Amino acid sequence: MPATPREHTRTYFLGKLAVELERHGLTTTLRADPPALRISHPDTALLAETVDCVPLPDGWFYRWSWGELVGVADDPALAATRIVHVLGRR
Repeated sequence: MPATPREHTRTYFLGKLAVELERHGLTTTLRADPPALRISHPDTALLAETVDCVPLPDGWFYRWSWGELVGVADDPALAATRIVHVLGRR
């Protein structure tokens, strides 16, 4: 089944987040269906998290696996900073 426009938007925003996270030294893997980003600390598999991207009335937002919002998808650098802080990589 072909990807929907919404899935393409998710993938686009997740790709921008992946670039920012890799600049901070984290490892990322984009899962295709449903689109989500697996983020891990390169030194240990114990520090890992999955983030997705969801549309809300105020725009697109990155979201932790437990449902809490990370930040607005229009600012992947800020979202990456928050993720890096949680995963303990400075």
